[in-house]
Amino acid sequence: MNAKCLGFLFVFIGPAYSETYSEELFIKPLATGYVYSFFQFTVIREDDSFKHSTLFPHSLGDIIDRFHVAELNVDLTSGLWRHKSWGYPAVDAPSGAEISARFHNDTQDVDKNWYGLTNALSGLLCTSLNFINSANSYESSSDRVYRYSNLPRENVCTENLTPWKKLLPCDSTRGLSSLLNSGRVHNANYHSLGIHFRPLCLAGKCKYELRQTVSLVYDSVFISFNNNYDWSLRKMFGTGLFKTCPLADYSKIYLDTSSNSSVPYLISQEPDYMLKNNIAVYNLNGIFHLSAIVPRPKIVVSELRPLLYTDRFITGFGQEYGGLVTRIYNDHKSSIIATVIENIPWFLPIYYHTLKVTSNGVRVTPKALIYKPGKGRVRIYYLEIVLELAPRSVTEISVQFDYVFLKWQEYPPDANHGFYIGSAIVKATIPRHATSLTFDKSLIVDNLNSTGSDYLICLKTENFIITLPTPDFSMPYNVICLACTVVALAFGPIHNITTKRLKLTTAKYVPGLASVAQKLYVWLENIFWSKKKNKTGKAAVVKVFVPEELSYHPTLGHVSEEFMKDKVDYIAS
Repeated sequence: MNAKCLGFLFVFIGPAYSETYSEELFIKPLATGYVYSFFQFTVIREDDSFKHSTLFPHSLGDIIDRFHVAELNVDLTSGLWRHKSWGYPAVDAPSGAEISARFHNDTQDVDKNWYGLTNALSGLLCTSLNFINSANSYESSSDRVYRYSNLPRENVCTENLTPWKKLLPCDSTRGLSSLLNSGRVHNANYHSLGIHFRPLCLAGKCKYELRQTVSLVYDSVFISFNNNYDWSLRKMFGTGLFKTCPLADYSKIYLDTSSNSSVPYLISQEPDYMLKNNIAVYNLNGIFHLSAIVPRPKIVVSELRPLLYTDRFITGFGQEYGGLVTRIYNDHKSSIIATVIENIPWFLPIYYHTLKVTSNGVRVTPKALIYKPGKGRVRIYYLEIVLELAPRSVTEISVQFDYVFLKWQEYPPDANHGFYIGSAIVKATIPRHATSLTFDKSLIVDNLNSTGSDYLICLKTENFIITLPTPDFSMPYNVICLACTVVALAFGPIHNITTKRLKLTTAKYVPGLASVAQKLYVWLENIFWSKKKNKTGKAAVVKVFVPEELSYHPTLGHVSEEFMKDKVDYIAS
């Protein structure tokens, strides 16, 4: 009987799938006086059905199952990562919201699943991803089931951080996630939240990885409050680490000490062990606190400058014609093959014949070029260029565009602020030794121990703002106010004249000086005449006059002829 019940219980619960969970924090002091902190929370499971899970978030698993998602990347970023000064980040993301997804190959209607996915993630993360449509997203030229879009104007706040933390197995109560205080996170010079889902296949067997990442950059002078470059966990995050997550297989902190050769600093705790002689590793078991004391200001230049970096800007003046320029700097001694992807909004029509690519001022021909023209309010302008970047060169891509008028309903509430244009994407393969940290593997420790020769990087350029021709939205307001005032002033008198009838009535009171004189006369009459009338011993007779029996006196108002006669006789006597 017990065996039957136990078997029934196993059938009811279903098979148990293996899941692992790890928490990692990588800290790297930057040579410019900033401190880079990268959190990574990784869940790996063996099954692709997310109906039953212990560590994988059910809400996200339902979305992945429902819309047949094979790979997903979502980044919510505030601030600008400065590649030239800070090197390469673990996850490069542009300002605003960025989302890319690859669906299963057997997906019939990719666009329908794409819009359903963005709307579901909008509700899950409290973002504006529901504004993504065909007019601001594109598909890859070589992959039918791939979609990409970004919203450069999206603001990142605590409304996004709170639901993001709820996807973690230990929420924000234990482990490294307890360091993510919303006040400290959003006061950083640069912060980015990420959700990355992908399959890991080897020899026909696949596992599924979910990485939740947080990238933070703090100014050590700002957080120290003493005009020095000291930093600590408490100064950066407002609290120390007191409890580890019991569901995590392991929790570790990695500290990059490679800058200690030029800018030495003292660490409060000795590491458990070292990786490659420059990465200090700490195993977290309970209460932990880490701090560093920098004896002198950091005024040196970074020892590890990036081999490849970009910038982007607009040219022209006025609000009729303009230009878009993207520069790619290759400081490597060898040539590099790079792919540049430009996704330009439909309200910024570009002229394909003005596209020009130069290297060190000399015009060059791209190795490959794909151009998809945009269509107003329907499709963006897509431009994909494959270039061979010469050694020690500056490659410039320029194209001209027009400023167009929009419909008045298409302008945002603050139209004079401008319109945000998303970043371009630059993909290239560089030598692994060119960057101190690569993130093409699941765990940070695996990336630090990687021995590969090449590394694929994906750089995102700056966003910029353009000012389209904007009508004077105050003019309708002024017209409405003027028209309403004129109608109000004119309608009232005209309505009274045309609808009301004039009728002669007896005045109930005499306004002005006549009313005062009449009241004074009544008062005197009550004093002097009452005694005379009382002597007769007869009751006073009250007579009511009709309007036709009254005449108007300039001082006394409407009075009867009998009253005037009595008044004249009284004055004469």
